[in-house]
Order: sequence, then structure tokens, then C-alpha cells
Amino acid sequence: MWGNMKKIEAIIRPEKLHLLRGKLDSKGFSGMTVSEVKGRGRQKGVTLQWRAGDYRVEFLPKMKLEMVVDDRDAEAVIDLICEHAQTGEAGDGKIFIYPVDDVVRVRTKERGCGAV
Repeated sequence: MWGNMKKIEAIIRPEKLHLLRGKLDSKGFSGMTVSEVKGRGRQKGVTLQWRAGDYRVEFLPKMKLEMVVDDRDAEAVIDLICEHAQTGEAGDGKIFIYPVDDVVRVRTKERGCGAV
């Protein structure tokens, strides 16, 4: 049986992605999938002012970063995300952590942590 793995899914501000990616790379965590997404949390979007008056942006642009890591690395990755993706303001994002039963590398059929 392979080691236990976690999927870490982080929703972050777009402007924080470049810095965070560099910090993760520097610690050896380079495998990731990144998607442009839109969403809202408790703040339910933002109200902006324009010449014609106020208007509401319901869904804000965010980046979704997904990584599968060995259990023993999960807390280090979570700490890096919290440290380098935060501004201290509402809308900094969320991190979701899921157990991963297995991973299969399509090219070789290698399984487990080695396939990540």
C-alpha cells in the first residue's frame, strides 16, 4: 500500500499566485494545477463606486490552486499558502483538504505518491 496523501485545494487572490508559486517551488512543492475561477464568500461580493453610482460585483476573480501531497507534507504546504497568500483583508480565500485514496500516472500506470 502507498503512503497516505492529501489533496489541497486553495482559493486565493490572483495577485498572490506568482509569489506563492515561487515559495512552493523553493520548498520542493512544484506539482500543481491552477485554474481561474470566480466566487464569493461571506462578503457576498463587493460594492464598487463608479461615476454613475454604486454597483455590486457578485463574483470576484480568484485562482484555484490544487495540489496532491504526501500526508507528512500537507501542513507545510498549508502554512506556506497561509503565509504568502494572505493580505489580512476579507476575501483572502480558503483552503480545503481532502484525503486521496490513490493516484495513477497515465503514461506509466505508476501508483501512489510516486505518481504525483
